[in-house]
Amino acid sequence: MHNQVIQSFERVLHNLWFIKDIFELIVGAVFYFFEAFVRLFIPHCKKDVEGEIVLVTGAANGIGKLIAKELGHHGATLVLWDINSDALDKTAKELKQVLDVRVYAYTCDCSRRSEVYKVAELVKREVGDVSILVNNAGMVTGKYTFVDAPDNLVDRTLRVNVAAHFWTYKAFLPAMLQRNHGHLVCVACHGGLFAMNALADYCASKSAAVSFAESVALELLVLKKEGIKTTIVCPYLINTKMFRGCQTKRPSFLPILDQRYVAKQIVDAILQEKMYLLLPSSLHFLVALKSLMPAKLGIIFVNFIGGMDLMDHFRGDPVPIISYKKPQRQRNDSVSDPQTTLIYYN
Repeated sequence: MHNQVIQSFERVLHNLWFIKDIFELIVGAVFYFFEAFVRLFIPHCKKDVEGEIVLVTGAANGIGKLIAKELGHHGATLVLWDINSDALDKTAKELKQVLDVRVYAYTCDCSRRSEVYKVAELVKREVGDVSILVNNAGMVTGKYTFVDAPDNLVDRTLRVNVAAHFWTYKAFLPAMLQRNHGHLVCVACHGGLFAMNALADYCASKSAAVSFAESVALELLVLKKEGIKTTIVCPYLINTKMFRGCQTKRPSFLPILDQRYVAKQIVDAILQEKMYLLLPSSLHFLVALKSLMPAKLGIIFVNFIGGMDLMDHFRGDPVPIISYKKPQRQRNDSVSDPQTTLIYYN
């Protein structure tokens, strides 16, 4: 009899907790849908990043360089990482000439865990604790089927596009946790949301990067570290050297994006502390549609938006593989001589 009373009481408690969870879900859904609607007309106030230490990977060229430049215009101290020391030196000199902020540059292969940790320690000693981390470095293998893709390039794609995020988080997140202050930015792409032909390793790596950033964001929420923000960026094709030659099948619906526009939008998302940035906005519609359609219809749909022949005219830059003598660093007041050798795959 005593056990039955206890069991009945436990069932009642369980039902009450279930009702409470449902109530919280409904109230939360109504509130946040309303908030999202309001934000269409009244955007978030932009935060001040003056004096923040911003680290951008893949900062020598393209989107990374432009993101760094935009954040520098807002007064942030810039720490530039890239594997290409020559291009990095040139970018650092250029930014120092046009910006009134401190600019530091470090040659680093973000796919190498030991290299990331070693250069991260240099940054902490010479600059300070990074408060905004922009994981932008990425690579694409090129015009291969998955079976034909060289194993070393597949491995490197995974290490650059996703494993590097693990090591940079490990290196810089602890200081953010101590202060409950920071911002983690994952620059992925539409390949993290939709599968594309001839991009198996690339899409897999970008999907993993998105899921990793989301998972860590949940950890931070559970740890009550609301002061550390996350922004996940998924743009469509950008007119950089990386995807040179690629064409869009529906330019009015999915246009090839201008890199300056994308960089400005990414920085704006950081300043407004947006969780997600999908470019163009039509990607939001495609994500919602994808979850509703049957699998076979999804294949037709991917073909419709150009996912089957996206890489047919690809002629992007060759993939650089760099062997290191030692980590290179460039201080704010000088530019070191390159100490790396670039080997290109044709």
